[in-house]
Amino acid sequence: METILVENEVQQEVKLLDAINDDHEGVIVELNKPINSDDFASMLRASIAQWRKQGKRGVWIKVPIELVNLVEAAVKERFWYHHAEPKHLMLIYWIPECTHTLPANASHRVGVCAFVMNEKREVLVVQEKTGILRGTGVWKFPTGVVEEGEHICDAVVREVKEETDIDTKFIEVLAFRQSHKAFFEKSDLSFICLLQPLSFNIQKQESEIDAAQWMSLDEYVAQPFVQTSELLKYIFDLCLAKIDKTYSGFSPVLTTSNISNENGYLYLNSRDLRSQ
Repeated sequence: METILVENEVQQEVKLLDAINDDHEGVIVELNKPINSDDFASMLRASIAQWRKQGKRGVWIKVPIELVNLVEAAVKERFWYHHAEPKHLMLIYWIPECTHTLPANASHRVGVCAFVMNEKREVLVVQEKTGILRGTGVWKFPTGVVEEGEHICDAVVREVKEETDIDTKFIEVLAFRQSHKAFFEKSDLSFICLLQPLSFNIQKQESEIDAAQWMSLDEYVAQPFVQTSELLKYIFDLCLAKIDKTYSGFSPVLTTSNISNENGYLYLNSRDLRSQ
């Protein structure tokens, strides 16, 4: 930990916060040891002065939940909240006297919707025990939210398994929908996915699902809730177009990039790509 001399009423030595450089001319501080709030405030002011001399721009401070007593001191130095996780809070600060260019917190939640049909042309549907459709008697396709670090194709298979105990194979992304102000003022991306069933005996999830079954296509689409929903009718029509016609969705291709060594999926129309 560096120290510098600062002038107040008397010249005194003040320690600097440990920091690492990021890729955008800024610094990242990860707090990990208990510290007095007043001492932290002094170190923070001295560190900012030093970073300003060095031409640094954005400052990111990761505050673990056990050091939450330091947040007030940082806010008084004009830091603001960027995001919170279960075990830490991220604070940010912009040094230059201009509009900041720090990236915003995550703007979207990612959801999945599963279209699963058996050989009898019956679709897998559920009634939810919680949420806005609770107690309405509406049958819907299994849905869920993609977890951190989880691929879309894995998430939708997991959700179907959790809700109905049906094993499936991911086939394609048929379409996706974007909406706004959906969850704590965040936007929402929902991917409608085609899955092939690998098992057929349903065992509903007791905690979240009130009922689950295989239902004929005609019975599903005849529901007033579906008939009065432009979105659900579009989804139903594109699912039928995939099954009965030539509609082609997007299949996952495992890829790597020159930015990250981790594998990821590129979703593409493989049928038309092969025909080139």
